[in-house]
Amino acid sequence: MFILSFPFLVIPIVLFNMIAFLAPGVSWTDPVLGLRLFSGVEWKLTFGDLLLMLALLMLFVEILKATRGNTKSVVDHMLSTLVFVWAAVEFLVLPQAANSTFAMLAMICLIEMMSAMWVMIRTIRRQPHVRYRVET
Repeated sequence: MFILSFPFLVIPIVLFNMIAFLAPGVSWTDPVLGLRLFSGVEWKLTFGDLLLMLALLMLFVEILKATRGNTKSVVDHMLSTLVFVWAAVEFLVLPQAANSTFAMLAMICLIEMMSAMWVMIRTIRRQPHVRYRVET
């Protein structure tokens, strides 16, 4: 299935780029939503907070995908590596991405890439080795 091979961490990065490039006046620290807690304090959520929450949710989905352990997981790992490289280059090169919100998005991509590789290596170690004999 295509949906299982899709790198879900692309979604928060694309949303960041859409907001940063199409609405350049938006500040990542402007409150979007305020919630009154039981303690009486109002918790103000910003654009950056909401985007990072979405990225953490996508990180959870990506880690679940990494535990599948089938042959498509190699493609998933290559795509997650490309997503991290894309995020790192964008953070280093583009002035719109040079902020804490995008730095944390890039860090989440790095964590996903490293954890998926670690899960794949651990899964391979647990596979029973099958020996094939070549008949001549």
